[in-house]
Amino acid sequence: MLLWYPSLPMQRDSIHFFAATDVGRQRDHNEDNFLVDKKLNLFIVADGMGGHAAGEVASGLAVRTVRDVVAKNRDLIQDFRSGEKGVTRRDVLNLLEHAVQAACAAIHDVAEKDPEKRGMGTTLSCLLVVGSRGFIAHVGDCRIYLYRQAMVHQLTEDHSLINELIKRGKLKKEEAYDSPYKNAVTRAVGVYASVEVDTIDFDVLAGDEFLLASDGLHGYLREGELPTMLAQIEPKAASETLIKLANDRGGKDNITTVIVKLEESEGELSEKLKSEVNLKIEVLQKMPLFRYLSYKELVRVMNLTDVVERAGGEAIIREGEQGEEMYVVLSGRVRVHKGDADIASLEMGEHFGEMALVDQTPRSASVSAVSDSKLLKVGRKDFFSIIRNEHDLAVKLLWSFLQVLTERLRASTRELGEAREALRMEDLTHEIFAEFDDAYSVEEEPRVEKTIT
Repeated sequence: MLLWYPSLPMQRDSIHFFAATDVGRQRDHNEDNFLVDKKLNLFIVADGMGGHAAGEVASGLAVRTVRDVVAKNRDLIQDFRSGEKGVTRRDVLNLLEHAVQAACAAIHDVAEKDPEKRGMGTTLSCLLVVGSRGFIAHVGDCRIYLYRQAMVHQLTEDHSLINELIKRGKLKKEEAYDSPYKNAVTRAVGVYASVEVDTIDFDVLAGDEFLLASDGLHGYLREGELPTMLAQIEPKAASETLIKLANDRGGKDNITTVIVKLEESEGELSEKLKSEVNLKIEVLQKMPLFRYLSYKELVRVMNLTDVVERAGGEAIIREGEQGEEMYVVLSGRVRVHKGDADIASLEMGEHFGEMALVDQTPRSASVSAVSDSKLLKVGRKDFFSIIRNEHDLAVKLLWSFLQVLTERLRASTRELGEAREALRMEDLTHEIFAEFDDAYSVEEEPRVEKTIT
């Protein structure tokens, strides 16, 4: 049975949603649940698990509890939206994490009291849109996709045995569909009294479209087909098409989809935000230091950065000073120099000061803006924070960092070798001319001593 929920305009924001759920072709009841709160701009998909309809109980309790906790803290959300009282992005993420933990405790408590529901739990993916910012809390293998500028980016990572096997090279992606471990998750809400929650926040842009999907849907999606579907089909029709697609390809599980669409905007502020976000992502993607990062990981790195501006001729860093920041040139041009002697000229996408992220030695050179320049600044403290907390991201960053340093060491060794060769050639030149002088020098005639006899 397909349950359909039509598009409704969201208050204050030009946001529309389209939601549908279906039992599928092989299940006799639906353990999926979703929730849309048009006043909070809150969207949740949950996929329950457990016998005797316990999965449906778990997923239903999860979405209601998360919604209730967020609703009780709507003042915090409003303060963040208005920029008042110093409410930060981290505060909103903490709120979502607290809401998921509250749902986890509630489900676990019910299961402890009812033997028939013992061990029940649910996966859960939650999206909260506040002004120009999106916030995600995620546990399990439901997914949230972002469709932006004709490209689809998966913003959540599956907490599943399949995903772990793929990451370790033990299983290929194309083999996942037929794997006996397909439904095994490594994290779930409610199985224990608490759970580790993934959270992420990011800029949202006019025209962005989000797809929240249970594994009964995304398990049937093939590589590369989602961008085409979302580009060619209106969101409402896309929900119906995705449900039908999953059923046509087997429908082995319950199927749930929520599509969230932000209306296009042509305002100057909206265009400025879009240009700045696109520029940041484009520049980071081109940097050797971030060459292996996924879109989601680039977003995490981008959240660590601050944008700073320097006028032409203005100093950015000074030789001999202590520094804790790396800089990336977004626009303009900067010069690296020792005193008045130029060492290098850097433009968009190039970076400097990265050694400050790994040691605290004084700056070895000065950097000044040649023209009006905009730069991304990454601080040492934030860099180490993401390395401590994001294992996979840390491995990629450190490996790239090692490659950058290796390339620079090789370049320095090559330059040193060339300098030594030049000095050696200079010495040989001297020797050649010395031999030349010896070969063509005029010998003095032998002195004739007169002897008087």
